[in-house]
Amino acid sequence: MMKYDVAVVGGGVAGLTAAIYAAKAGKRTIVVEKQERLGGRAVTNKISGAYFNLGGHALYFGDAHETFRELGLSLQGNKPSIDAYGIWKGKLSTLPMGVGSLLTTPLLSLKGKMEFAAWLTKLGKLDMRAFDRISLREWIERNVHDPMVRNLFYSLLRTASFAAAPDLQAAGPVLQQLKNALQGVLYLDRGWGTMIDELTQKALGHGVQILAKSKAVSVEHRGGLVQHVLCEDGTKVEANHIILAVPPAAAHRLVPHAEATALHTWKEQAIEITTACLDVALRRLPKPKQQLVYGIDQTVFLSNQSRAATLSDDGAQVISLLKYQGTDKNPEKDLQELEQTLDMVQPGWRSELVEKQFLPRMTVCHDFMHLKRLENPGPAVPEIAGLYVAGEWATHGEMLVDAATASAKRAVQHVLSHTDSGRATTYEHRDVI
Repeated sequence: MMKYDVAVVGGGVAGLTAAIYAAKAGKRTIVVEKQERLGGRAVTNKISGAYFNLGGHALYFGDAHETFRELGLSLQGNKPSIDAYGIWKGKLSTLPMGVGSLLTTPLLSLKGKMEFAAWLTKLGKLDMRAFDRISLREWIERNVHDPMVRNLFYSLLRTASFAAAPDLQAAGPVLQQLKNALQGVLYLDRGWGTMIDELTQKALGHGVQILAKSKAVSVEHRGGLVQHVLCEDGTKVEANHIILAVPPAAAHRLVPHAEATALHTWKEQAIEITTACLDVALRRLPKPKQQLVYGIDQTVFLSNQSRAATLSDDGAQVISLLKYQGTDKNPEKDLQELEQTLDMVQPGWRSELVEKQFLPRMTVCHDFMHLKRLENPGPAVPEIAGLYVAGEWATHGEMLVDAATASAKRAVQHVLSHTDSGRATTYEHRDVI
């Protein structure tokens, strides 16, 4: 049996981040990952010389960016231009993303332009936590007066959060995400796989052992204390602290008698957010100026990420399109809508096509800050001392990859807080909403 201070189940962004911080603190740490490749949904596929992420990936200037910089990742890439178009009633129109475009956009009346400009100024000064208990729709309908400005806010906030759920989303976190987005985003050279490679090297450099192609099937506990991770091949990994950096349903499945723990609540309250994703590599752009497009009356988004990052070996342009999905998911219809969007933005794209990748139902997050939540997950599972959760779903207000890194650090902080006095035997406080 292998013995460690900390065992992390799951080798995605949250798992690698947790492992690095635990190892940096002097803890003997191992990552158990069922796949051969680390990274989870942050892997990059190289096809015909083009680098495709699993859907559109942009690094906001939030917790993840700060974390990766603190860990010494190079994060090679660039901030793209924010010049954009909007799709409204089947036509492309200039989107008001700056002073010049605000003055010239046909989408807004003079009154609407004044209100939109005022909001862009006010957003940076708002205390977003004040809006954590109301829905995004309620916030918009209560505070934004011009109908077209409302439509623009729905579009921008949908894109910032990757979610088309304004009646469920807590307004505060989404508004904070938009505030971060207005600072710009970072597109990474050769995709997010390069970031995962760097995280992996950092983990190995700090002494983390990585057990890949090893599927965890159970996390054993006895007397309220965590014991070990049991793998499918019979391998046992004993650890004083175990961090489950896996989705809520998987965490529940791994832990015997999980129905008697907070893991059950966290699984039952989880609402998954998904998108349909179409990525294409084109030899050239038929319409070079039309590289960033927001759907206004459609839940679609298009970005040529090659305008800021190197995403091919031969100069091909890699464009990502997203269809933000609600409860109605139809792969054929979604693909048709995404291709029609590409027809509008880059007419004749098919004759320039090098390669494409379609993901009909890509998970963006396994849970988020929504109004049906009973409590925020983790970091500690209160009924089992030494057991923790991390992942984009274990958010306490952060979004997307920011939630993955923030939850990973919360879990490690709890591990370290109990190290000196031995393993905790008292229940942790649960963060009830």
